[in-house]
Amino acid sequence: MQVSCIMILLFSACRPDDASPVETEPGDDTIVESATGILRFLALGDSYTIGESVSESGSWPLQLADTLNARFEAFTLAQPDILATTGWTTFELDSAMDLKNIDTARYDLVSLLIGVNNQYRGLPVEDYAVEYGDLLDRAITIAGGTDRVFVVSIPDYGFTPFGEPNQESISASLDQFNDTCRVITESRGVAHYNITAISRMWPDEPDWVAADGLHPSAEQYAAWVAHFADSVAMQLGQ
Repeated sequence: MQVSCIMILLFSACRPDDASPVETEPGDDTIVESATGILRFLALGDSYTIGESVSESGSWPLQLADTLNARFEAFTLAQPDILATTGWTTFELDSAMDLKNIDTARYDLVSLLIGVNNQYRGLPVEDYAVEYGDLLDRAITIAGGTDRVFVVSIPDYGFTPFGEPNQESISASLDQFNDTCRVITESRGVAHYNITAISRMWPDEPDWVAADGLHPSAEQYAAWVAHFADSVAMQLGQ
């Protein structure tokens, strides 16, 4: 696949907004409440949350739900509502949350993974800090507090065939964004799960990258889930 095509997959908003799996009533942008007794999970992000270039079941939010449901009988975690689109920056995710009236919804678990497109587009990390902090505050409100919110760090696309020629500069830049993300997250008392080191295991783990040469594979997403599933279970009281 040509590099230009690969770039489109991650770094441009190539999916229409209505491709999001978030369920809404026809003509209504408000998130629909799910059945009583089932824990509701909202995953906010970009292509890494969608699972670009892997099957839907291979995305990490769905793998997390399946893993927790198989491991614990005390609760049922619904299949996640995903508000994410390939190419979104923090600003674009924030705008989409406005359009979906997301702040009127309540979820039992909310995740946030955002920032790679800010970095790729060369947007200032200082602007990212402000916008990311606002997104995290909104996630906390939706979850009714900090205990049921978690953040996933930004993976390093420098450790992919696409990023390998510029790996050092990509990694150094992403370190700045990830440090900013971690500091803000911890300042809010929210769980921060660092999967960046896992993403840097390619090429020693050749199956870590999807067929597009850029995004994580389902196998890598499974490693992410294995890294933080027990901690998320603890957040859910297990």
